[in-house]
Amino acid sequence: MTGDAARTERLIDLLRTKSFERRRVILASGRESDFFIDCKQTVLTAEGHALVGALMYRALDELPHCDAVAGVELGGCPLASAVSLVSFQQGRGLPALYVRKEPKDHGTSKRVEGDKSLVADMPVVLLEDVITTGGSSLRAVAALRASGAKVVGIAALVDREEGGAEAIRQAGLPLVSLAKRRDFMGE
Repeated sequence: MTGDAARTERLIDLLRTKSFERRRVILASGRESDFFIDCKQTVLTAEGHALVGALMYRALDELPHCDAVAGVELGGCPLASAVSLVSFQQGRGLPALYVRKEPKDHGTSKRVEGDKSLVADMPVVLLEDVITTGGSSLRAVAALRASGAKVVGIAALVDREEGGAEAIRQAGLPLVSLAKRRDFMGE
C-alpha cells in the first residue's frame, strides 16, 4: 500500500470511529438521513488535521491549477487551513479563504475572509467536508465569484452520493472526493 493509500485508509478509519453515526438526522440540505458524518470530530484532531491537509493537498493534482483554497463555514475552514499549511511546507504557499454562509453582520460585512489575498480571476479550489446535494457548495462558489475568484473545482472529504456530485458537475465544476458513502455504509 502506497503512502497516500495508507493515509487515506487511516483517515477513513478515523472518520468511521470519530465522525460517523448511524442515527436519524436532518441534514443541512433539509433532507432526513439515517446516518450522519460530523467530519469536524476527525479533522479537529491533530492526526486528522495532518491527514486531511496532506491528502487534500494531493487531491488538488486531480483538479485544474489553483492559486488559493477556500473552505465553507464551518466544516471547510479547517480543511482550507490544513491545505494552506501543507502547501507552504511544500513550497507552493496557497492562501486559505473562508466563505461565510451569510455576510458578516458587523464590521466589514464580508462574505469571504482572507480576501486581501485574492486578485481578480484568481483560480480557487473550494474545499468541503461533506457533499450531499451540492447546494451549500454552489452557494459558496457564487460568493467566491462575487469576490472576484475564478472557482476551478471542488475537493470534498466525503461524498454522501446523494446527487451533490452530479449537481456540481452540471454546474461545470470538476469534483474529487477522498471518501464516499460506501466507505461508511458498506454498500
